[in-house]
Amino acid sequence: MATIASSDEAEATRENRRGFGVPAWAVAYLQATPLFLILGFFFLLPIAMIGIVSFWDYDFANIYPAFLTTNYTDTLGSWVTWKTYLNTLKFTAIVWMLTLFIGFWVAYFLAFHIRRTSTQMILFLVCTVPFMTSNIIRMISWIPVLGRNGLVNSALIDMGLIPQPIEWLLYSDFAVVLAMVHLYTLFMVTPIFNTLMRIDRSLFEAARDAGASGWQVLWNVVIPLAKPGMAIGSIFVVTLVMADFSTVQVMSGGQSASIALMMKNQMSLLQYPAAAANAVVLLIVVLLMVAAILRIVDIRKEL
Repeated sequence: MATIASSDEAEATRENRRGFGVPAWAVAYLQATPLFLILGFFFLLPIAMIGIVSFWDYDFANIYPAFLTTNYTDTLGSWVTWKTYLNTLKFTAIVWMLTLFIGFWVAYFLAFHIRRTSTQMILFLVCTVPFMTSNIIRMISWIPVLGRNGLVNSALIDMGLIPQPIEWLLYSDFAVVLAMVHLYTLFMVTPIFNTLMRIDRSLFEAARDAGASGWQVLWNVVIPLAKPGMAIGSIFVVTLVMADFSTVQVMSGGQSASIALMMKNQMSLLQYPAAAANAVVLLIVVLLMVAAILRIVDIRKEL
């Protein structure tokens, strides 16, 4: 009797739900509506406004609603813009390769050479300690190290290895790359470490039983299974480097440029439509780079 009563109650509950007249397929859309509204207001709307402003006209004092393609023709038709994009892509490629190399081996050490989980977590937290300060402070901290009278030059001169300070250590492309690698390596370490921790250790034993050496296990087992984490880290690093202007401005001493720095200078001169056009072009370039990464690696295995 109790079973019959519970069945009747469940049937009545289903009938009451049908009485509201909401189709089952619409429930998921209703649940996603708050998230869609938040993303639409804080993400899609600003991007749409940038796209609209990129077609407006401007002068030295104001901007005027219009529909002009002049901002795009000036941007894409300028050799300065193309040279700046090439310089930005150069920084992106170098920083990506260095962070991928360093990040993979740091994550590999934490995942496979540290046996205790507590020790892994402690060492991982040590890696995140620098993030308790701002990027600007961590970037500027390299100036007294790399400067003409900094720690590196002073140590090399005292040891008699160089007769005079090395000029290119600071305010150069080398300093920009070094600071960016310092700032963004952890964005590569974290997803790779998360991926390596999910690898079944029995695969290593099976590979060794089949006669594989340590390097063969690394190349044929570890790296293929770590590709989703490497792809996620690459997306983080690429987007961050392409949008970085403060590091380029400070560490190069104004001797180098990037697209983000160009946009910052345009906004300081109240050239908002030109900066918006540059932002749209930069967004398209970054999306194409992300799409290329996603075509190579399927990160759905990680998600």
